[in-house]
Amino acid sequence: MGPLLYKPAPRWQVLAAFGGALAIHGIAVAVAFHKEPPPVDTSNIPTATIEATLDQPPADEPTPPPEDIPVPETPPPPDIQPEFREEQTPPPKTTKITRQPIKAPQVAGPPRPPGTMTASGAKAVAVSAPRPEYPYEARSRHITGSGVALLTVDVASGSVIEATMAQSIGNGILDNAALSAFKRWRFKPGACAPRVKIPITFTMTGASY
Repeated sequence: MGPLLYKPAPRWQVLAAFGGALAIHGIAVAVAFHKEPPPVDTSNIPTATIEATLDQPPADEPTPPPEDIPVPETPPPPDIQPEFREEQTPPPKTTKITRQPIKAPQVAGPPRPPGTMTASGAKAVAVSAPRPEYPYEARSRHITGSGVALLTVDVASGSVIEATMAQSIGNGILDNAALSAFKRWRFKPGACAPRVKIPITFTMTGASY
């Protein structure tokens, strides 16, 4: 007969045995703690009845008006003080003085004659004023007419520089006779105008102006 060898039990048998022991222990604990409480006697507890009623006001009494709630008065607005503004004094106005040039005093001289002088004015300042002659040829042919002569005078000397007919008499003989006489006229120096207009008329009795 050979030697005896120890063989351990299979693992599943060990686990099955361990699980069975835990199950038995749990059942025993549950039975020990599970006990029914003793019945309660409710016969001696008193009962109470509660009745609820609503107090209604009598129908004859009128409903009082709502009380007037006073409205709080609005406080007056605070006085707003104007902002302080510094018054600015305008700068003083400066008066501009315009200085005008001082003119040298002018020496008063003799009054200057106007630009054009009439026959009456020219006669007043004339030194020599010969009358035009009526030519014999024009007289024999009874030629007459009127015109205006214009004299250009040198104011400083008073002599006639030029004589022309501003308005012809209508006949060359009479125009030449008038101009020949007016060229010999002489005036006071500085008293006559630069121009002198002299109307002249030739009739059968002679020349007149």
